[in-house]
Amino acid sequence: MTNERFTLAVIGGTGAEGGGLALRWAHAGHKVIIGSRQPEKAEEAAKQLNVLLGSDAIQGMESRAAVAAADIAVLAVPFAAQQATALGLAEVLAGKILVDVTVPLMPPKVSQVQLPASGSCVVDLQQALGDGVRVVSAFQNVSAHKLKDLNYQIACDVLVCANDKAARQSVIQLAGDAGLRGVDAGVLANSTVAESLTSVLIWINRTYKIPDAGISITGLPAV
Repeated sequence: MTNERFTLAVIGGTGAEGGGLALRWAHAGHKVIIGSRQPEKAEEAAKQLNVLLGSDAIQGMESRAAVAAADIAVLAVPFAAQQATALGLAEVLAGKILVDVTVPLMPPKVSQVQLPASGSCVVDLQQALGDGVRVVSAFQNVSAHKLKDLNYQIACDVLVCANDKAARQSVIQLAGDAGLRGVDAGVLANSTVAESLTSVLIWINRTYKIPDAGISITGLPAV
């Protein structure tokens, strides 16, 4: 595992999940850019995160400019906006890693698994974007509840799936940098497991009246 530092564009960083991950990555020393179709919205989100960070390290930009400036892009938008958002950025995503956090939740039944016919919305996105973009599936099962509390240790492993091994390793590092444990879960087709698990975790949260059920993979060697 390296300690490489990246420039990260978080598309959807104005939301709870994307913003929380952005904050943790900036805290770990990565250069972070919040991307939004509305640059003023991205700038405001960056300003709020910088207050929590205690610096002005996080920037806000229009989405295309953010991705163009980044080494790795992170897509943290609702399922309904996944394909349109990513395909609209396809030109500037070429040659880059795209970390897709998308879960195929379809309200109002978000605690019921509703995968697309193909079995994985992230596989669908990889096929739509083509091999020029290395899509990685990760962070679907991490609750946003405490991401913005930098002192809180979130008890959840991150299943990292991609067809490109080097891309998987880069995102496993990003999981560690966010205070989580990244687990190599194999090829992108295996993303169907992480995408399904989110609805199960939502059900568990509701049933047991807790905010942040997560997963832990047992039996792994200590890092």
